[in-house]
Amino acid sequence: MLRVAPNKGKAAVFRQHHEPNSGGEEKMERKQNKLILDKITVPATPLQESRSRLLDLLRNNLISGAATIVNGRARTGKTTLAAGFAHHAGRPVSWYKVEAADAELRGFMEYLLESLSQKRPSIDPDSLLELADSPLSDRAELLAESLIFRLGETNAEPLLVVIEDLHLVYDADWVVPFFHRLLPLLPADVHLLITCRSMPPTPLWRMRSKQTLLVIDEPELAFTLDETIEWFKHRGLDARQARLAWTQTNGRAGALTNFILKLIHVEPQSRDFIRLGVVA
Repeated sequence: MLRVAPNKGKAAVFRQHHEPNSGGEEKMERKQNKLILDKITVPATPLQESRSRLLDLLRNNLISGAATIVNGRARTGKTTLAAGFAHHAGRPVSWYKVEAADAELRGFMEYLLESLSQKRPSIDPDSLLELADSPLSDRAELLAESLIFRLGETNAEPLLVVIEDLHLVYDADWVVPFFHRLLPLLPADVHLLITCRSMPPTPLWRMRSKQTLLVIDEPELAFTLDETIEWFKHRGLDARQARLAWTQTNGRAGALTNFILKLIHVEPQSRDFIRLGVVA
């Protein structure tokens, strides 16, 4: 049973379950795993109108591919793109924002499985977490295989799974074996989208050669001149300002946002930018 409760201003998720004792009698034992709910909630991030080029790439790969990686430095528009796509993907979305504190396999899986089980109730996080605690050397691969089986055994709606900021746990020893096993074997109705600041250390050349993996890097994340002009036009600014901004920023989303905020400061009539959502 899940119960949502506040935790110093942040929402948290608590799981309760029963366990049998050694004598075969069942007793109620309350286990509370505090999970920050914001980490498994799709952010309400507005998407710039001029991202249609990238949205089309994501939509096409959602149908034809197994996974997508959006790779770029900070403030290049990764989260904005992923969140905007999640809100318009036309299927349920399981979201997980990774933090550096999630480097232990169990901690990572607690959040991922909680997010997945909200969209696929047939997934039992508790049984899968037993593998995360196993002393077996190949526990990461076994966990990936078990998760793949659970994802594929139900006739549920197609699912989009987003893992944001995966780079924060790259140093963990389970990352390579887990994702090396998981990515190529994902069920046809499950698509995984990863955002990161560098490519995952897992070998991906086979998936790329089979065109089952789409990688969107910084050059593709950058706004083209036409996209910049369109974005500025929708915000009430002219093409001259857009060209100047694009020349000075090379189309990088965060730098364009800063440029727009400067224009807002200089030109009070443009303050509607804040209301309309200028986000990197």
